[in-house]
Amino acid sequence: MSFILQQIQKHKLIDPTATMNLTDHIEAFRWHLIRSLLVIVGFSILVFLNIEWIFTHIILAPAHSDFISYQWFDRLGKWLHTDALSMGDFRLNFQNTELAGQFMMSFTVSFVIGLILSFPYVVWEFWRFLKPALHPHEIRKSRGIVFWLSLLFLMGVLFAYYIVAPFTISFFASYEISPDFKNNIMIGNYYDMMSDLMIGMGIVFELPVLVYFLSQVGILTPALMKQYNKFAIIIILVLASVITPPDWLSIWIVALPLMLLYQLSIFISFKVLAKKKAVAET
Repeated sequence: MSFILQQIQKHKLIDPTATMNLTDHIEAFRWHLIRSLLVIVGFSILVFLNIEWIFTHIILAPAHSDFISYQWFDRLGKWLHTDALSMGDFRLNFQNTELAGQFMMSFTVSFVIGLILSFPYVVWEFWRFLKPALHPHEIRKSRGIVFWLSLLFLMGVLFAYYIVAPFTISFFASYEISPDFKNNIMIGNYYDMMSDLMIGMGIVFELPVLVYFLSQVGILTPALMKQYNKFAIIIILVLASVITPPDWLSIWIVALPLMLLYQLSIFISFKVLAKKKAVAET
């Protein structure tokens, strides 16, 4: 505990000139945390009360070939005169092997969706905690941080739900070693994959904000990011090839937005560096 407090003081998360002492800061943080948890619990309860509808029309929707994303891909494929984007007709068969499995799954789904829905508020609470420790010029540079963090996270979640998850599900649903094997998917395994994709992509889409702050403190530069540009492209292509059918059109549909995200991060780093240089010269 003492180590954590030392790090907080070291990185100026607690202003040594402020009238509040260390105990007051901890108490303030505790209330920010409590309010965040109450909002998460509130959204989770709301989801739990509608869990059957949410599970049927949201969680399990990508498991059916009439999901809206498959219709989009099919139309895009026809427009491009290719069958590569056609997912075909499929339907996953799910099973539950634990007595309380479906009941516990309801709690898990409710909490994760509650966390996603309450993300903007949680970010806002933590921003309120950190803001008093910042200098006025640091606050100006961080203007809009809650909006951008929330927007990018939700964009990542939606990208995973409507783009990445459908490709992943349709590929693995249609893949078979032998016709003698039938896929009876554990519902927990399906949900774990969905939640990992959505939360993971939500975090990945925060890259521009992370790059912005790392560039502000001089850890990242455009030159450094350009130096590793080729490695980033290779990693993105490998990731896209794993979660999509083995054809280049599908791979590029998933990989291109991630590549653009990385290039946007380089541009943001360049703008930060240029602005710092202009300020230094005045």
